[in-house]
Amino acid sequence: MCLCIASVSGLFLIGILKCSWIIYFQKQFKSRLESQIGSDSYMKAAYIHIPFCHHICHYCDFNKVFMKGQPVDEYLEALGKEMELIVKDDRDVLDTIFVGGGTPTALNENQLEKLVQRIQKQLNFDSKTEYTFEANPGDLSKEKLAILKNAGVNRLSFGVQTFNDELLERIGRTHCAKDVFASIEAAKAVGFENISIDLIYSLPGQTKQDFIESIQTALSLGLVHYSGYSLIIEPKTVFYNLMQKGKLPIPGEDAEAEMYETLMEQMELHGLHQYEISNFAVPGYESRHNITYWNNEEYYGFGAGAHGYVNGIRQSNYGPLKKYMEPLSKGELPIMDAHRVTIEEKTEEEMFLGLRKTEGVSIRHFQEKFNENPIELYRDQIREWTSKGLLKTDEGRIFLTRQGRLLGNEVFQSFIGVSNR
Repeated sequence: MCLCIASVSGLFLIGILKCSWIIYFQKQFKSRLESQIGSDSYMKAAYIHIPFCHHICHYCDFNKVFMKGQPVDEYLEALGKEMELIVKDDRDVLDTIFVGGGTPTALNENQLEKLVQRIQKQLNFDSKTEYTFEANPGDLSKEKLAILKNAGVNRLSFGVQTFNDELLERIGRTHCAKDVFASIEAAKAVGFENISIDLIYSLPGQTKQDFIESIQTALSLGLVHYSGYSLIIEPKTVFYNLMQKGKLPIPGEDAEAEMYETLMEQMELHGLHQYEISNFAVPGYESRHNITYWNNEEYYGFGAGAHGYVNGIRQSNYGPLKKYMEPLSKGELPIMDAHRVTIEEKTEEEMFLGLRKTEGVSIRHFQEKFNENPIELYRDQIREWTSKGLLKTDEGRIFLTRQGRLLGNEVFQSFIGVSNR
C-alpha cells in the first residue's frame, strides 16, 4: 500500500541545468520577473526559507544547518538582498507569505526583528494576507510572539508531531507535550487565532492507540487547522541510516493505513473538513499558501535551497549558505537549477497536484487554462482508476475517492509522461 502523505517539498519538478545554462537562466529569470510587474499576471505567494535549527530531527531532509556558529545575521542580509533584486516597489499585494525552515523561531529576538523588518521592507502585504511562521513548541517567548504579531504575522504552524514524550525523544525532537500546551496558550494570549499543528504517524514503535491519543489531545486544543503526515524515510537522515542497518522498527503498511483512516474519521467527527490529502480545517481556515501549490499557481521562493515558480520557470537556489550568499554579495541571484516548464509538464502537474485536493481537478478550469479537456487528455488513466474505485468524475470535477486517498501516489504517478496529446 502506498499512502500519499508527502510533504510539499516533494512536489516540485526541477530540471537540472549546468554551467553556462545557469547564467543564461539567471538572466532570463530576472528578465521575466521584471517584465511581469504591472502585467495582468502577478505573483500571489512567497515562501521564505530560514535554514537554522538548534537540533536536527532524525527524519528531516530539508535544507538546514545547526545554528551554532553560523553567519545568521549575514544570511538575513543576503535574504533581504534577494528579495530586493526580485521584487520591485511597484508590486501587487501578496495573498500569502510563508516563512519555513529549518526553524524560523530558532532566531533570537534581534534576528527575528531583523527578519520581519526585511520582509516588511521588500514584500507588499496587508491585513488580508495570510502570513504564516513555522514554529517549534518551546521556541516562542512572549517577546518573540509580540514581534511576530506586531509585524503582521497572523498564522502560526507548530511542528508538534506527537504528544507522546517517549516518541518525541525517539524521533529527535527536543520539546515535550507540555511545551505544546504552553506555546499554544501563549500564542492565543497575544491574539493569534489561526493556529495549525502538524502530526506525524507511522513513527518507529508507534501503535495505533498512540496515534489515537495524539489526535485526541490535538483536537482538545480546539484549533482551526491540523495536518497529518505519514513518516517518509529520506536518504541522508538518521532514520535512513538506521533503516539500512535494520534497526528502525516502523509500523507496516496496514498499520499505517489504519492510522490514516483513523485520522480522517476523527477529524470529520470533530467538524474539521479534509480539504487536501493531509490537511484538515475549520471551513475558512484552509492554508491558502499550500493551496497555491496544489492549484499549480506560481510563487516566489526566497532563501537557501528554496524553490520558486515564476513566469513558467521553476528554479531552486543553492542550499549551502556560502554558495547562496556569495552571488548575492555581487548583486546576482543565487539560482542553482532552472527549468522552463513545458505544456506537457504543466498539465501533468495540474492533475497530480490538483488531485491532492478533496475537491480535485475542475474540468472547466483545466480547459480554460490549457485549452484541453483533461478527460480526453488522460482518458486511459481516468478510466483505469475509475474502474478500480480510486477516482470519480462528478459535477464537473475529477477527484480521488476515499479509497483513492490511501493509494494516491500510484494514481499521481500514472499521469506523468502519458498524455494523449
